[in-house]
Amino acid sequence: MTSGQPSIRAPERQVQPAPEDRLAALERVIRRFGNGDGLVKRGGLVTEVTPTHYKVRGLSDFARLGDIVEQRGQAGARRGEIVKISRDEVVVAPFERSADAGIGDAVFRRGPLAVAPHGSWRGRTIDALTRAIDGGPPLIRGDDLSDGVTTPGAMARQRVGTAFMTGVKVIDIFTPLCFGQRMGVFAGSGVGKSTLLAMLAGADAFDTVVVALIGERGREVREFLEDTIGDSMAKTVAVVATSDESAMMRRRAPDTAMRVAEHFRDQGQRVLLVLDSITRFAHALREVATGTGEPPVARGYPASVFTELPKLLERAGPGAEGKGSITAIISVLVDGDDHNDPVADSVRGILDGHVVLDRAIAEQGRYPPVNPLSSISRLAGKAWSAEQRALVTRLKSMISRFEDTRDIRLLGAYQGGVDAELDIAVRQVPLIYEALTQSPRDRPSTDPFSDLARHLKGKLNAESGD
Repeated sequence: MTSGQPSIRAPERQVQPAPEDRLAALERVIRRFGNGDGLVKRGGLVTEVTPTHYKVRGLSDFARLGDIVEQRGQAGARRGEIVKISRDEVVVAPFERSADAGIGDAVFRRGPLAVAPHGSWRGRTIDALTRAIDGGPPLIRGDDLSDGVTTPGAMARQRVGTAFMTGVKVIDIFTPLCFGQRMGVFAGSGVGKSTLLAMLAGADAFDTVVVALIGERGREVREFLEDTIGDSMAKTVAVVATSDESAMMRRRAPDTAMRVAEHFRDQGQRVLLVLDSITRFAHALREVATGTGEPPVARGYPASVFTELPKLLERAGPGAEGKGSITAIISVLVDGDDHNDPVADSVRGILDGHVVLDRAIAEQGRYPPVNPLSSISRLAGKAWSAEQRALVTRLKSMISRFEDTRDIRLLGAYQGGVDAELDIAVRQVPLIYEALTQSPRDRPSTDPFSDLARHLKGKLNAESGD
């Protein structure tokens, strides 16, 4: 190039952004729009439909078990949960009463179900998906979105050691409870299980009560909450999944109730969780598992049922240091009054005690029909004093002698004066049964041992003419 001639500059080469920069920019845009549902949707198509499940192709690469999906078809948008994932397709269990999906319907992944409890939920009734079903205003969502389990570690939990009064005399005497304990109520159908649970839910010792009604009759839900729970409803969150709802709703409801209880526990509150019943939860687990092809291993129950039961129940109990506790009352509906069926046997080994309701006692008109000989609280030693422990041991011995000799006495073979201990049992056990009889309308007992002593003393004095 000669002097005086203008220089010719080569055009500047534009630098293209790296692929990772483009992805970062796209991520920033998506975050501006929340979860990105309006921009990017991952979905698939329905390929097979059964009465309780449907299969979707196209979701396998990014789906996870427990994810919520939205299926769009002629009936509108319907939600379901992914319960099985294979290489080419996923199996979805719908939350609706039946699978209204059609072949070719679009299905989009929505991610895990997030539960955001709020203090204003107390006094409200919700379903398994945290939707209000009591006709009240929409629920206020909390800031803490819970989409996972918050069970404290074994060494991080507080120790259980503080007893409380339930107000139910037969419970407070023979199977006393402590904060953070998990107690099972084992009963057949129609024995009085729900009535006893409502009496326990009315205990004044708790800041918040969470009631989960799983598989209950629809007509009984309102009666139970308004009449039986009554005034305690102001501090109660009720989670309801009736018997006519889908297996997924009945399967989800206990988890939702537990998450609500965990929220209040982490705020330092003493929470009472009443779950009625764990057996119907197991039935829902069985229905979902068998629908995915899992084989039964024990009386029709697949193995996953006995994996899910401890995963749920272990979440209750004392919280971490500085937190509150979840005291759980779990009802177990024993099939055919068989207290050794697989679900009852598994749950009994997980819980911290069990109260057995006896149909024969109910038929005699004694309520609550608790069998004190078959019931046990593994934490009773932390609630009884030394004198109370000795008294309860003496009472159980008398009741055992009385019940063991019932047939002999009915045949007329019993003669007074032969066995002094049996004479005392025959005279006092009916009075003990009378003292322990209690209905929901009766005033809760604040000192059951003193109430029992006063009743026995009054009756025995009346018989002796003093």
